[in-house]
Amino acid sequence: MLRRIRTTLAVITLVGITLLFLDISGFVHIYLGWMAKMQFLPAVLALNVGVIIALIALTLIFGRIYCSVICPLGIMQDVIAHLRPRKNKKVGRYSFSPEVRWLRYPVLVLFIIALLAGVGSFVALLAPYSSFGRIVTNLLRPLYELANNGLAAIAEHFDSYAFYATDVWIRSLPTFMIAAVTLVILAVLAWRGGRTYCNTICPVGTILSFISRFSFLKVNFDEDKCRNCAACTKSCKASCIDFKNHTVDYSRCVVCGNCIDACKFGALKFDAPRRHKAGAAPSSRRTFLLSTAALVTTAALAQEEKVKTDGGLADIEDKVAPKRKTPITPPGSLSARHFYQHCTGCQLCVAQCPNHVLRPSTGLMTLMQPEMSYERGYCRPECNRCSTVCPAEAIRPITLEEKTATQIGHAVWIKKNCVVLRDEVECGLCARVCPSGAIQMVPLDPDDETGAYVPAVNEAKCIGCGACENLCPARPFSAIYVEGHEQHKEI
Repeated sequence: MLRRIRTTLAVITLVGITLLFLDISGFVHIYLGWMAKMQFLPAVLALNVGVIIALIALTLIFGRIYCSVICPLGIMQDVIAHLRPRKNKKVGRYSFSPEVRWLRYPVLVLFIIALLAGVGSFVALLAPYSSFGRIVTNLLRPLYELANNGLAAIAEHFDSYAFYATDVWIRSLPTFMIAAVTLVILAVLAWRGGRTYCNTICPVGTILSFISRFSFLKVNFDEDKCRNCAACTKSCKASCIDFKNHTVDYSRCVVCGNCIDACKFGALKFDAPRRHKAGAAPSSRRTFLLSTAALVTTAALAQEEKVKTDGGLADIEDKVAPKRKTPITPPGSLSARHFYQHCTGCQLCVAQCPNHVLRPSTGLMTLMQPEMSYERGYCRPECNRCSTVCPAEAIRPITLEEKTATQIGHAVWIKKNCVVLRDEVECGLCARVCPSGAIQMVPLDPDDETGAYVPAVNEAKCIGCGACENLCPARPFSAIYVEGHEQHKEI
């Protein structure tokens, strides 16, 4: 029963979090957003005290059950390991191996140093929840969107609009490649050794290993019943059971229940060490408490999908992103420093951005962490979805009213790109679409009011939404672009 309950909860977690990254409507987050906020590292960075206490309490009671029930990357590895065929069932899949301390603890130290130093690329590379998010967003989501677009085409043929087509595109080639390589490495490790990554490299697993040593409930041997058949060791995906010495490395045990299920002699039980009584509640009943304790968090609201529009003054042609001196971070991130120190690079905000404004950074220090760019859309005043989905509060919840009063950057006019001067036509689109009224058309020559009119930006009123940059008819470079601010301001 322990294994069945663990498997059921793990499937619910894996499917739920996967849907969060695949969802194109924002509807799923209303009901399942709490699953992202339950992840250990995002909860720590967001100082979500309630979740942190709940996860520590779960570990002190049940051991590292977080890794097999709540962490999606760990569950994904279990699925891959389960697919491995066994030619000889008597041989088993695994064998006992001691912990690799020389690699395990230095990786944790480097991870903590990178976290404190703000080297977000290294943190994002090792964080388990972030790795899973990148894999789903970059590899699985495009396939999901293609399938959705196929259904939309079929539905449209029958005059139905139950589905609507979405843009399918690779937001960052380096991040796509990192996600693919990560999946291959994890698949190979899981296929060959089960939980090798979790017990040797994963920093969250190493942190929880210190706590799990003191857990109240553990997998224990009854030496009188043990026949030294090695069935428990052969089924242990964490390779932490030494059947010869009747010992379990509790720092690596993820309480999957495989060993208990494999033992035909009842020599293994999940209970308090040396305190198990005949009338005690069965392990399955104790483990069932997890389903109640794990659901302690708050669901956030998400905005409905908005329809993207174009400027309409020129043929639609791919734009090229300008070289910004300062990257643009989303409203609610407070500052570039706050954003990069708290962001785990899980890319849930990238997946959920309905306007295609967020995409992974290609900078060395901020690799895989999101940044804003306006080639495919702009940051609409009526949307605050990224701030509602971020589990680490790198983007803090912000109301629509607060968003329209937050200055994340300011527009800059590039004279040589402007169609008014380059093509000698009238335009003024940037002034018409500016939601804050920060752009006005003024005579290029103040003494000639009948001549060409060009945009003038009032930086004090500009909020940096990017509507002007996105809708500017100039191609491939816009004649007006947004320069980011290190520190956000209220206007």
